[in-house]
Amino acid sequence: MSPSPEGDLRWRRATAAALLALALLELLWEMWLAPLKPGGSWLALKALPLLAFTPGVAQGRIRARQWTLLLLPWYVAEGVVRAFSDGGRQALCAGAAVALALATLAAGLGWFRAQRRALRSPV
Repeated sequence: MSPSPEGDLRWRRATAAALLALALLELLWEMWLAPLKPGGSWLALKALPLLAFTPGVAQGRIRARQWTLLLLPWYVAEGVVRAFSDGGRQALCAGAAVALALATLAAGLGWFRAQRRALRSPV
């Protein structure tokens, strides 16, 4: 089985889709689903870095992907802490954010692996 550019494209699309879903969840979480204060909170700004890197990741830019993968552990950590310390809808949103952040991280690492395999394979 030889690696193909299609596999690389699939991983890139999966990374971009998961990243966009995480950014939207973070925004919805802090504005409408379970905000810290009624009417939304400034914590919604945490979605901005994710939204800023989404176009670069979707276009296949290496630096955007690298920065995204460096940021994702912070989102995982925040989600884990809030899932265990909060209750109700806030904990549910935090758990979903952890799942999406881990899925984005896994897809990004799969994308790196697919590119590495494509570079190593004889043409």
